[in-house]
Amino acid sequence: MTQRRPLTVNVADLLRRPGQRRDESLEAVLAGLSVLGSKVPEDAPVQVEVHLESLNEGMVVKGTAEAPWVGECRRCLRPVEARLSSPLLEVYEAHPTEGETQLLAGTEIDLEPVAREAVLLELPLAPLCRDDCAGLCPRCGADRNEAPCGCATDEPDPRWGPLEGLRFDE
Repeated sequence: MTQRRPLTVNVADLLRRPGQRRDESLEAVLAGLSVLGSKVPEDAPVQVEVHLESLNEGMVVKGTAEAPWVGECRRCLRPVEARLSSPLLEVYEAHPTEGETQLLAGTEIDLEPVAREAVLLELPLAPLCRDDCAGLCPRCGADRNEAPCGCATDEPDPRWGPLEGLRFDE
């Protein structure tokens, strides 16, 4: 006997009566949820709250996927922790339209792929510890959130030096 996956919902009762509705609360630890600078900790559960509504030959699933995430601030390199909430909206049909609806095979819906995609799309690519983070000084490396470092900031970046002599005719 195969083990049932934790984000699987049995919808047999809903499929027998179009228009029926039901709410479900599910939770599972999903491995490998990370993008560039942020990730969901390996032991952190993803909570999925969904509202299921049966159609003539399918099912509409609306809800949210929530999970904690951790990362490193892109400006000051401090650790960042927060919680994300991502909307879910999927239509499952016995005969799906490619790219628009999901396959409804049998009487169970596996929400793991949908929850995984929603969480991955919601993870920040370049996290910030706060919106006004001043970051690190590029010269001395001091954290400018704690105190100004005193380095001169009016000197132009030497990498742009060759472009200073460039002139355009108007």
